[in-house]
Amino acid sequence: MASPGIFADELTRRFKELVAVDRLSLSVYPGEIFGLVGPDGAGKTTTLRMLSGILSPTEGVARIAGFDTEKEHSAVKDSLAYMSQRFGLYGDLTVYENIRFYADLYGMPRRDLNRRVDELLNFSGMTPFRKRRASALSGGMKQKLQLACALVHTPRVLLLDEPTNGVDPVSRRDFWKILYRLLKQQVTILVTTAYLDEAERCSRVGLLDHGRMLAAGPPGEIRRMMKETILAVQSFESRAVRNLLRKHPETSRVMLFGDRVHVVCEDFEKTAQQVRRILDDEKIAYEDLRKLAPSLEDVFVSALSKDQDLTASQGGSAETNGHLGPRMNSGMAVSVKNLTRRFGDFVAVNQVSFEVSSGEIFGFLGPNGAGKSTTIRMLCGLLSPTEGEGTVAGFDVKTQPEEIKRNIGYMSQKFSLYEDLTVAENIDFYGGIYGLSGQRLEDRKNWAVAMAGLSGRQDTLTSVLSGGWKQRLALACAILHEPPILFLDEPTSGVDPLSRRRFWDLIYEMADRGVTVFVTTHYMEEAEYCHRLALIYRGEMIALGTPRQLKSGIGDRIIAVSCPDPQAAMEALEGLGEIREIALFGAGLHVTAPDADLARKAIEKRFAERSVAVSGIEPVAPDMEDVFVSMIEAADRNRPNTP
Repeated sequence: MASPGIFADELTRRFKELVAVDRLSLSVYPGEIFGLVGPDGAGKTTTLRMLSGILSPTEGVARIAGFDTEKEHSAVKDSLAYMSQRFGLYGDLTVYENIRFYADLYGMPRRDLNRRVDELLNFSGMTPFRKRRASALSGGMKQKLQLACALVHTPRVLLLDEPTNGVDPVSRRDFWKILYRLLKQQVTILVTTAYLDEAERCSRVGLLDHGRMLAAGPPGEIRRMMKETILAVQSFESRAVRNLLRKHPETSRVMLFGDRVHVVCEDFEKTAQQVRRILDDEKIAYEDLRKLAPSLEDVFVSALSKDQDLTASQGGSAETNGHLGPRMNSGMAVSVKNLTRRFGDFVAVNQVSFEVSSGEIFGFLGPNGAGKSTTIRMLCGLLSPTEGEGTVAGFDVKTQPEEIKRNIGYMSQKFSLYEDLTVAENIDFYGGIYGLSGQRLEDRKNWAVAMAGLSGRQDTLTSVLSGGWKQRLALACAILHEPPILFLDEPTSGVDPLSRRRFWDLIYEMADRGVTVFVTTHYMEEAEYCHRLALIYRGEMIALGTPRQLKSGIGDRIIAVSCPDPQAAMEALEGLGEIREIALFGAGLHVTAPDADLARKAIEKRFAERSVAVSGIEPVAPDMEDVFVSMIEAADRNRPNTP
């Protein structure tokens, strides 16, 4: 066997009394991709910083491509590309100039440079923006540009710290195609990710918690750690199903996955009978009930849900931590008609129209740069529309922006916190902005600390908090003044699955009290939790409806392909006339086709001809990721001449 591209032996890092990484050992080989997953604060980023030579270990040894990270810095640098969570971009340089700059840093030959830059721009969807300054890009577009910069040369070892955080599903799938191509060039890849479907695509996976590696191995081996099976209940009332089953001891271990509820059970038949009886007694409809093998996310959430320390650290429910505000009046919370925003000749938002009712959870979806954040900024009174009209909480978006600001809560992609302030100072700052003082401020401050699970940590600097804590603190600050409308711009980006589920429990509690929640997200599972969804692309609204309506509106059929080598399967299916699109989906593929029967026969024949191993080919119901990708690709087909 070849020497490992990444090697760590008893790697340890302490920050005073805190052991961030505790005797971590691993080996990753050329042509292998190792996924490191774990809750916020588990030690993933600290591990990558030690492997890259940025941070010295307290104890232990690390080697990159055979070179010691402590003693052979220059050789490690030449062998390595590292993409951190923080953007390493230069705002005054254009997209093209940033990539050229990184190419010069890596000493890439100029004869190959233009071809490589064009390839990276095409894969990232950044070609139309090659002359735009990095400072003018959206958060998701900056993330994609940094991906391109990290990949401008082909390193021997690639370290990626949550590289697809904040990136839309289409771009995520394209990114993983690039990674698979790098594997063929025998690149060693270590990636941390908050997307457990991405971890399914890795050669091996490691589960890190409190700095220790709890388990490591191929995804199938990790899934077998969970001895129980999964009973999946599909229902358009999935949250009601989850809440009901939680009340019964025999079905209390339940997890919400969009329109599906996963029940962890030891005896499938017995649990299935109990679930049917419970749902039938309460007259709750369900579309399907079936047995599933546990996914990595099932294993992750189940294992960490048992960790009482983690549960305590994340805080209790909002119900026990105090009220989320008074019940709101019914009516129309947001109403816009032909809303448009131009920046010079560029039309960022083009004649968008919709209405949102009080107490509704309204999901706003779209690829990076589609116009989501620009629309939210107009609705929040932060940006004046070029054309069109609209009201938020009854106030005009053009003439009453200050009144709007006083009647909404806003949580941005970066949590809107000041990291050099303590927890208490952040709350005091936002309380002052919202005009709170005296006993009311003190009461709301006590509530915010409890809701965020930060009792006893009021004097802690915000910069040292984990992602889950920062998320809850940012939400508490955004609703400190009990607004009737809450705008959340990718609030769960980069947060682990367990923290995301708890966060959505808070969102539902607010909606139950009449608070209107307007949310953008790139987690398609979260889109299932919204009452209605709007899909915006290239500044225009291309779909609007409930998750069920959007799913039923897809004309094509979806065929799931289970296979050990999805990249080889994708290459084998290219050019097959009976199918329309092929995309990575979890550890396998989703194939889109007008006729499922014809496509399945053609796929089976092609795999047989190419000797491609598969374990299953079957039609499946589309999920929201299929809807998202299908509608974006359909819009592109209808505008073939649009760059």
